[in-house]
Amino acid sequence: MPTTRISARVSAISESATLAVDTKAKALKAAGRPVIGFGAGEPDFPTPDYIVAAAKEAAAEPRFHKYTPAAGLPELRAAVADKTKRDSGYEVEASQVLVTNGGKQAVYQAFATLLDEGDEALLPAPYWTTYPESIALAGGKPVVVPTDESTGYLASVEQLDAACTDRTKLLVFVSPSNPSGAVYPPDQVKAIGEWAAAKGIWVVTDEIYEHLVYSGATFSSIPVQAPAVADRCVVLNGVAKTYAMTGWRVGWMIGPKDVIKAAGNLQSHATSNVANVSQAAALTAVSGDLSAVARMREAFDRRRKTIVRMLNDIPGVVCPEPKGAFYAYPSVKGVLGKELAGKRPATSAELAGVILEEAEVAVVPGEAFGTPGYFRLSYALGDSDLEEGVTRIAKLLAQAK
Repeated sequence: MPTTRISARVSAISESATLAVDTKAKALKAAGRPVIGFGAGEPDFPTPDYIVAAAKEAAAEPRFHKYTPAAGLPELRAAVADKTKRDSGYEVEASQVLVTNGGKQAVYQAFATLLDEGDEALLPAPYWTTYPESIALAGGKPVVVPTDESTGYLASVEQLDAACTDRTKLLVFVSPSNPSGAVYPPDQVKAIGEWAAAKGIWVVTDEIYEHLVYSGATFSSIPVQAPAVADRCVVLNGVAKTYAMTGWRVGWMIGPKDVIKAAGNLQSHATSNVANVSQAAALTAVSGDLSAVARMREAFDRRRKTIVRMLNDIPGVVCPEPKGAFYAYPSVKGVLGKELAGKRPATSAELAGVILEEAEVAVVPGEAFGTPGYFRLSYALGDSDLEEGVTRIAKLLAQAK
């Protein structure tokens, strides 16, 4: 008889580091400490009023009080297909869209649908914390491809090819990137897509930050730049970042019809349909214009410039300019090992702990993203909090010796 209470599969899953940092910061604030949190990856803006109004109307509609198709409202699937063509140039049918409970369900279901036990997934680092956990939960093996600030956190075809084996089933491709803010130029997107097509491997690409690019950077969708990979490509996206709708939990998968049908079968047993009120809100969001994200992007761009300047002014900290999303990803290797507040933090995780206790600022250490020696700081928070938070970090690190 088994003696363990929790399965090995689930026991191996780590808690989301980003949510853990955000939870700790909020708990300290609730206890009266003036903590400033750079942990959460969500816009600090409210969902636009017209989207909220659509949800209120939907809540009073009797048909939304019942089950709806597990794969998503037909009108939302069609609208997502239309939005995808409008925003990235990728033309797909509504039957190639599966509406999911947020982007995380889309991530897990993509890996669960494509990976068998022992299949390898190439995963450039730094990576979002959920990718390796979902790959492993699906039975796959993440194969980390490290990048650093010297290349702007961009993986090359040569690096990917060197990591590829006869067990490689897919590549995780993310641009703009969480956590680094890196944006691959169109020619590199094309080269990577064509390489994957020639290798016969799948590409799972997360495009949720597609509208958040700056400094002349251009978002490029890999199946558009490299059409040869389209039949082995799954696109992940959602309304969370573009429309400040993280709490509404609406994401989607786009892919070949057989993959979407199989993932839909899985979802029919796991969750059934996404909450209908949220789907109605998402329908209004994706069917409308992009004026809301334009206003947010202007604020993010201003904060991006401020945080990069302030971080690079700190001795021992090196922060490349992020070209997308709303994260800065500085190296703090130059600070590690120095005496600070009576301690000598040897890792970025230990340094983050000292900063939280001494400066009352919460950041996510690079260990969470597969690259020790770095911090992720979200600049999706108010301008004054951003400046105060980085100022506190700078004052503390100035004491390092």
